[in-house]
Amino acid sequence: MTPSPEPPPSHVRAAFGARDAEPELIDAGPVWRCGDAAIRPAGKPAEATWVARTLDALVVENLRIGRPLRSTDGRYVVGGWAATKYLSGRAEPRHDEVVEVAVRLHRATKDLPRPRFLDARTDVFATADRCAWEEEHVELDEALGGRLFELLAAYRKPVSLKPQVVHGDLFGNVLFAGDAAPAVIDFTAYWRPAEYGAAIVVVDALSWGGADLGLVERWGHLAEWPQVLLRATLFRLAVHALHPLSGTQSLLGLERTATRVLDLL
Repeated sequence: MTPSPEPPPSHVRAAFGARDAEPELIDAGPVWRCGDAAIRPAGKPAEATWVARTLDALVVENLRIGRPLRSTDGRYVVGGWAATKYLSGRAEPRHDEVVEVAVRLHRATKDLPRPRFLDARTDVFATADRCAWEEEHVELDEALGGRLFELLAAYRKPVSLKPQVVHGDLFGNVLFAGDAAPAVIDFTAYWRPAEYGAAIVVVDALSWGGADLGLVERWGHLAEWPQVLLRATLFRLAVHALHPLSGTQSLLGLERTATRVLDLL
């Protein structure tokens, strides 16, 4: 059984101006609402500081941004926690709108420099991303996606798109609140073509979000779409094969997506 997340301690809440707020877990966590603050674990201070500075300066039309909160002494990270202003909303199956968020967001991030912390990332997601783009090779569990990864990898062709800072985990992390503009409250950075962020949304929505197959065609105007969509599928297959919590049931959605992507190649 997964242990229940621990709320931010009182000294952290006080540092972010929420001393008297009762922590309220948002959905399944790990983010806690503490009054007007949303406080989340920040185990990697350099990355958390980059996210805070990026969100603080980012301006995207028709998009709410979770602006970072500084502590009383000016820090973005206190005791392994970071905070943003709380924004209302929940993830909803508005898949095309999430893809549109990805497109608009990455127009705004195209001139950001490459974050230095990317070179030090060795987590499952960073490893899977490098596998998808032929920058690293690791053994993948065949029964959990490795066999399908090898099959699809044979269809890779060079991609000429320019890399930039992209958000690689928007599915399920764009918040909607009625007619209000969508909200982005965090940033999972990768250094890839802008279209890759949109493609990951499509792969996730098809595999686990109940999206219709037409989602693929509706965004087919994006540059080098079949190959970028292939990389996004390989990325998720590698994550699935490497992640300790993966199972054969959750692979079924990826198998359906892979079949659809193969039709484009």
